[in-house]
Amino acid sequence: MPWDTTNYPSSLKNLETAVRKKAIDIANAMIDEGYKEDQAIPIATEQAKKWYDDASEKERNQMIQMSDEELRSRDEDAQSSRPELLEKGEHIVPHEDGWAVQTQDAKRASAVFDTKKEAIDRAKEIAHNKGTSVIIHNKDGSISG
Repeated sequence: MPWDTTNYPSSLKNLETAVRKKAIDIANAMIDEGYKEDQAIPIATEQAKKWYDDASEKERNQMIQMSDEELRSRDEDAQSSRPELLEKGEHIVPHEDGWAVQTQDAKRASAVFDTKKEAIDRAKEIAHNKGTSVIIHNKDGSISG
């Protein structure tokens, strides 16, 4: 069962509202990707804190105002709500903002990183949890050998 703002791990209790909501959002997506709860919670917490540090005041306020229903509908739009993707490999592809991790046949990237190495590390983590592979592309779109 996905977490929400009334039912979430106690370790998120003392976080600021925006950080807690973002951590819930990230943790739910990670669970959908095949992570175990005890792995997802600390990673989601760390990522949510980093997001908060990098987010604009507007982004923070949008997260605070987002209802559980809006968070769930975002999850429904995300690739993680497509169970058929759990068996698909992760691709590292060039992106306008750096390098993206995108599950084969997914509509959009699950994450975008500044460096190819960061994207590869994340893709390996996701693929390991799903028991799938990682396919690395070059800037021109060809598959790296």
